[in-house]
Amino acid sequence: MTAMPSHMLLSTTVPRYTSYPTAPQFHAGVTDETVLGWLDQVAEGERVSLYLHIPYCERLCWFCACHTRQTLRYGPVAAYLTALKEEIRLVGARLVGRGVVGEIHWGGGSPTILTPEDMRALQAFTAEHFTLAEDCRLSVEIEPTTIDPARLDALGDIGLRRASIGIQDFDAAVQKAINREQSFESTAAVVDGLRARGVPSINFDLIYGLPQQTLESLGATVRQALSLRPERIALFGYAHVPWFKKHQTMIDTASLPGPEARLALVGAAETAIEAAGYMPVGIDHFALPCDSLARAAREGRLSRNFQGYTDDGCRTLIGLGASSVSRFAQGYCQNAAAQGDYARRMAEGRLATVKGIALSSDDEVRGAVIERLMCDFSLSSRDLLRRFGRAAEPVLSTALALAQAGGGLVAEGETFRVAGDARKMARLVAAEFDAYRAGSTARHSLAV
Repeated sequence: MTAMPSHMLLSTTVPRYTSYPTAPQFHAGVTDETVLGWLDQVAEGERVSLYLHIPYCERLCWFCACHTRQTLRYGPVAAYLTALKEEIRLVGARLVGRGVVGEIHWGGGSPTILTPEDMRALQAFTAEHFTLAEDCRLSVEIEPTTIDPARLDALGDIGLRRASIGIQDFDAAVQKAINREQSFESTAAVVDGLRARGVPSINFDLIYGLPQQTLESLGATVRQALSLRPERIALFGYAHVPWFKKHQTMIDTASLPGPEARLALVGAAETAIEAAGYMPVGIDHFALPCDSLARAAREGRLSRNFQGYTDDGCRTLIGLGASSVSRFAQGYCQNAAAQGDYARRMAEGRLATVKGIALSSDDEVRGAVIERLMCDFSLSSRDLLRRFGRAAEPVLSTALALAQAGGGLVAEGETFRVAGDARKMARLVAAEFDAYRAGSTARHSLAV
């Protein structure tokens, strides 16, 4: 990557690199049998993480790119839980006590669509079929407009440690444009309810680049969010991908901020968040200095997976539920996305794997480089050679060539550092190490 004008930089599209290789490289050659073999290689005392996907919402937000569907009836959710429990049983039986679960994350969709009774039952069923560590942490994505005191009680009862609340933007015009009405007052009430039930960590999701969004509207949203003092804030750029999520066609493209406006929005929001005492973490996260994510960033232990930045160092992440992605030391796999296909496979007593990718030695090296660039904005040639030996040499040659050409890296002894505004450049520099990108036809979101 040679130096490029700012307008070209702002209009460049690249993967988010929550994995490497990225999801467009997954293929049908990874099957149930492949995944069963990977499960068999999980060590007895190995610490693992679980991700449980609940792909239902009571309303469909037009900006959302998640695998989810709208339902106003609980019947489909209850039927889905039956299938999800069957997968929990199947995978837990295959592990036969091997692996110790240190993290559980419920994502969606909206996991808080579950009834209080089903929340308790799902966590109890998981604990019955997996070995949970004494310090196992449960995190849940929360829909603040539909959660009620009974659901908050249930989350407190099952040991919720981190709640992630989607805000996006509090401005009424922006909310109307994305079909998501959510008042500051209702959000604050949920935060108070979580705190009252002993939940120690709260994360807010904010989005810049939304339709009708202005510096003034986003600035007001950031100030309101900061007044509630969450432990973490994620500031994502809106990914307009209507070719991937058809409901995004409901958003008027002409109402979206352009590249220069997006840059101004994110810059102003970052400045305000940091001025409030939050430490920047990676390209789009912030945390109070005492938070475990901030500590991991300071100590070089920050990781990145399909949930974003994390202080969870487990190399094995088992995804359960429709469309869920798993990461093993040997590769990645993904479940069937269609709930009907997923439920049918569970009823047949088999896994729901439809695609994935086994890692080559080159994939492992490049994945490690991309993760460090995305987490630390730097990479160490000494560390790479220690971990991978001669397999790291082609990648280090690429790093040196980029540094010599002014292509986004600066060489400082045995370390290569992302040049300029590292948080804006990290995805672009990471893309230079992506061996699949040149031949890929996949479409991606804007880098900034």
